[in-house]
Amino acid sequence: MDKTTVQNFIRASLSEGAQARAKLAEACGEPVEEATRKICESLEHGGKLLIFGNGGSAADAQHMAAEFVGRFLRERSGLPAIALTTNGSIFTSIGNDFGFEEIFARQVKALGRAGDVAIGISTSGNSPNVLEGLKAAREASLSTIVLTGGTGGEAAKLADIALVAPSKTVWQIQECHTALIHVMCGAAEEMLAGTLKD
Repeated sequence: MDKTTVQNFIRASLSEGAQARAKLAEACGEPVEEATRKICESLEHGGKLLIFGNGGSAADAQHMAAEFVGRFLRERSGLPAIALTTNGSIFTSIGNDFGFEEIFARQVKALGRAGDVAIGISTSGNSPNVLEGLKAAREASLSTIVLTGGTGGEAAKLADIALVAPSKTVWQIQECHTALIHVMCGAAEEMLAGTLKD
């Protein structure tokens, strides 16, 4: 592959990703606002966020939790958010004793309380352990939000609010999820500070 071809590949890839995010902006304004309001409502009433996913989506879960517990743009107190993807001992014990499909559901049952928000992240919307985590959350009266892509998969059917990236390409979906995480964190900070109006 010569230099020009490589540069064309790079430009085309960046352009495709930008187009996916532009489509996301057109399609997801209302559900993103709804999800952000649900998050703020929970946090204002002493609730917390439980966030989970696999692979790159596990990294997104940790990223989102970090933005809420630390800060995004505004200096503020930390907000309670837990990524259910970080404790190797929990993962291996639940996986060994109950099966890998239970690694999030078991944690949701142990940590979740009515009024909390469970946020599942799955590019396909069909990751079995994410689906089980969402089911456990619904059974425990948690609000459920999913970040997914393509047609939304089974996760979109299980969630109260589905944020579906308008792409079937995994890396484009992941880029959209990063954008959604940043937008929701920023909007939540401003809503909690009272600087965003209806």
